[in-house]
Amino acid sequence: MDFNNLIPELSVFDILQTKNFYEELGFKIEYERQEEKFVFMSFQDSQFMFEQIHDEGWNTGELIYPLGRGINFSITVDDIENLYTLVKSKKLEIYKKLTKSVYLVNGIEEIQMEFLIQDPNGYLLRFTN
Repeated sequence: MDFNNLIPELSVFDILQTKNFYEELGFKIEYERQEEKFVFMSFQDSQFMFEQIHDEGWNTGELIYPLGRGINFSITVDDIENLYTLVKSKKLEIYKKLTKSVYLVNGIEEIQMEFLIQDPNGYLLRFTN
């Protein structure tokens, strides 16, 4: 397995709940250290690490819900409409419905389909095509 150059490691409230949530979305467990309540997961070309909050963690402040305020993780997917259908079928709360957005990139319009959900810890996930 190749590791991405940037891999977010997210502190979470409950590692089992987090792992189950991401598996439902199609994330794959690459490896885990159950005794440390840590799991490394991938989804297509994206990679995330999750670790349950504990006293010896690298916490810079109080960790209360929602975690990750001020950030969203943009995750590119192969089939955005299929994933959106899966999310709806699992009755996961949708933060922002599937929409077509137009962004200017170096003066050129780029069209992007995207939707957003929050994980059980409050992290905002923006899935895009």
